[in-house]
Amino acid sequence: MEAITLPQHAYRAPNATRGFPMAPQPGEITQLLARWRGGEPGAFDQLVPLVYPHLREVAAAYVRRERDPGVMNATALVHELYLRLRNQKKADWDDRVHFYTFCAKVMRLILTDHARARQAQRRGGAAQFVPLNEDLAWVGLGSPELIELDAALEALGRADPLKVQIIDLRYFLGYTVHETAELLGLSKATVDRHLTFAKAWLFQRMNPGVPHPGG
Repeated sequence: MEAITLPQHAYRAPNATRGFPMAPQPGEITQLLARWRGGEPGAFDQLVPLVYPHLREVAAAYVRRERDPGVMNATALVHELYLRLRNQKKADWDDRVHFYTFCAKVMRLILTDHARARQAQRRGGAAQFVPLNEDLAWVGLGSPELIELDAALEALGRADPLKVQIIDLRYFLGYTVHETAELLGLSKATVDRHLTFAKAWLFQRMNPGVPHPGG
């Protein structure tokens, strides 16, 4: 794997009542994205330290939930995300909303690839089920359900991309409902409504004929 140097920021473990910081200021990221889009090579390297602390916390949260030692590493997750972002041939993100929603989708793809690799390497015996998120208790981290969820989200995105953006930000980039609403310029009630519909739709897509556990 290509060697890179990422900032080693200290981080606090997220919990059920605290989201991740929304810093830096919106204008900082938007300006750097514009400079990167304009072909300034150093703009991306200036952007990384601004977004790294949040991405590192998100990755660490996934690693803490993983029950199989050694199968996932927070630094490696952020490293992979960094490489996929940097290797974009065309940085066409207009602002932090586009950038963060893209980061969320890339994190989903990385975790889905991780789940595929685990399924391919497994030789009998079921791993302990660890939910991706408490709100998606029927999807396991590193499980076949995560692969199914990715396919279901792609299908939902063709009909309603906003709902998928909200799911990705909420469950793959670790934002709270309030933070997701702020980032997308929506009310909390609107985000809650989209989440309720999307979770029910995804569950039925993945479990046809089974009553949704949320009622």
